[in-house]
Amino acid sequence: MDLYEYQARDIFERHGVPVLRSLVASTPEEARAAYERLGSSVVVVKAQVKIGGRGKAGGVKLARSADEAAERAAEILGMDIKGHTVRKVMIAEGADIAEEYYFSLLLDRSNRQYLAMCSVEGGMDIEQLAEERPEALARIPVDPRKGIDWDAADAIVEAAGFPREDWSRVARVLGSVGRVFIEEDATLVEVNPLVKTKQGDIIALDGKISLDDNARFRHKHHDLLEDKQADDPLEAAARAKDLNYVKLDGSVGIIGNGAGLVMSTLDVVAKAGADLPGSPHPANFLDIGGGASAQVMANGLEIILSDPQVKSVFVNVFGGITSCNEVASGIVAAMQMLGDKAVKPLVVRLDGNAVDVGREILREFAHPLVTVVDTMDAAARKAAELAATSTDSEA
Repeated sequence: MDLYEYQARDIFERHGVPVLRSLVASTPEEARAAYERLGSSVVVVKAQVKIGGRGKAGGVKLARSADEAAERAAEILGMDIKGHTVRKVMIAEGADIAEEYYFSLLLDRSNRQYLAMCSVEGGMDIEQLAEERPEALARIPVDPRKGIDWDAADAIVEAAGFPREDWSRVARVLGSVGRVFIEEDATLVEVNPLVKTKQGDIIALDGKISLDDNARFRHKHHDLLEDKQADDPLEAAARAKDLNYVKLDGSVGIIGNGAGLVMSTLDVVAKAGADLPGSPHPANFLDIGGGASAQVMANGLEIILSDPQVKSVFVNVFGGITSCNEVASGIVAAMQMLGDKAVKPLVVRLDGNAVDVGREILREFAHPLVTVVDTMDAAARKAAELAATSTDSEA
């Protein structure tokens, strides 16, 4: 789960990372009141969206009075920034900035460790810096058994090129950011910019945190950070049914068992539809997992068939723990449950455990929208063709 900046700021403060005072507003009137409560001569009105590039899009503005804070908030609220609608702004104290730095700590799965990235040239264009001058972005492995202790912090500040007189102050802040990463079970913590003020203070001026949903059972307070209003309704509905579902932008719904098989299915469908009208491609990722019951299958189909973007569905299952007869029974249950709402064609490829029983169940069901295809490639092509035909007829 990605957090808004104001949520990251609150977590930083809780773990001892130095931050500036701020308040959140969802109306211009609340922004006016926030300015007055902060009592700062200059504030920054910042759009709260889970995407980068806010400043360049006009989502970050200065205000020097209560009226101006309300005006800037009115300009920003409701903005569309790369497909994200601004519903809240953060009113933060202004900072007297002398230097801007960059720091992030992330999970490096391939090397089974953490990776710290740091640069004394921070700011909005860190991606450009990393591409054009990669030597300016230090990359330091961090032992997950130790985190950012004093030795690791010293190694980071030295590699990044901080002035020696700032080492201890910067290292102390990096250690606090490391505690956020570990104690909140994050997969990414980013501070951009980390600033040095003209008074010599080191402050996290902006923050980004991504939390590991697999660890949410250890952090009940993380549930309060979820923005249900901004959630995709299909993803929210799938999560409520404990489905491993991700919404994509295509027209072919995908259901499979096992993440590897589903990923392969996405690739096969994309390739199968590349030369067809509209280039039909996957509309979602949905892994029903091993040992899925008929009810799980029915739940998955209900979610996918309710997506207006979906024109056809490809169910690709290799029976192991999940037997093909359970999958077939789930398809039958879902179609019966949906009744007249089931108007989109399903292409089903079954193989493995109890495949003959599963195929027989579907043959006996004999639903006009369900087509059983023996091979994965042929089934992907059929699903893509059905999606393309549907798109053509609607056009």
